[in-house]
Amino acid sequence: MSDEQKVQDELNEQATADAQADAPQAEASDELNAALAAANQDIADLKEQMLRLQAEMQNVRRRAEADVEKAHKFGVEKFAAEMVNTVDNLERALAAISGEDETLNAIREGVEMTLSGLVNGLAKYKVDVVDPMSQPFNPELHQAMSMVEVPGTEPNTVIAVMQKGYTLHGRLLRPAMVMVSKGAPTINENA
Repeated sequence: MSDEQKVQDELNEQATADAQADAPQAEASDELNAALAAANQDIADLKEQMLRLQAEMQNVRRRAEADVEKAHKFGVEKFAAEMVNTVDNLERALAAISGEDETLNAIREGVEMTLSGLVNGLAKYKVDVVDPMSQPFNPELHQAMSMVEVPGTEPNTVIAVMQKGYTLHGRLLRPAMVMVSKGAPTINENA
C-alpha cells in the first residue's frame, strides 16, 4: 500500500469513528429539540387557557354587576305593585267625596295629602304613571278593555282610561286599562 492510500484509509477510519461518536450526540440533540418543542407547545396551551379563564371571569363579573344593578332597580317591584293599588283606592275616595260640607272638605284634604305623599314617594323610586288619554293605543303599555266607534276620532286612539298604568324604571309594572276607538264605517255615497 502506498502512503497515500494509508493516509486515505486512516482518514476514512477517522471519519467513520467521528460519525459513530456524533450519532449519540445527534440523537440526544434531536430528543432535546423534541422536548423543547413539546414544552413550548404546553406553554402556549397554558397561556391560551389562562386568557380564556380571564375573559370568562371578566364576563362573570360583568353579569354579576348587571344582576346587582337590576336587583337595586327592580327590588321594589312587588311592593310598588301593591302601592299603586293604594293610589287607585285613594283616587276613588277623592272621586266619591263630593259636596261643600266642611267635614267632607277636611277628609278630602287629608286624602289628597296622603295621595300626594304616596305618589311623590313612588316617583322617587322611578314608578311613573301611564295615563294615555287621547294617545295612540300601545299594546306594550295599554290593555284594551273594549273598542267603541267614535265619529271624528282617529282609529286606535285611547278614548277613556279605566285604570292608569305604571312603569318601574321603564319596565311595565301594570298596563293601563283603556277603551279604544275603532274606525267608523264608511258611508258609500254612490249607493
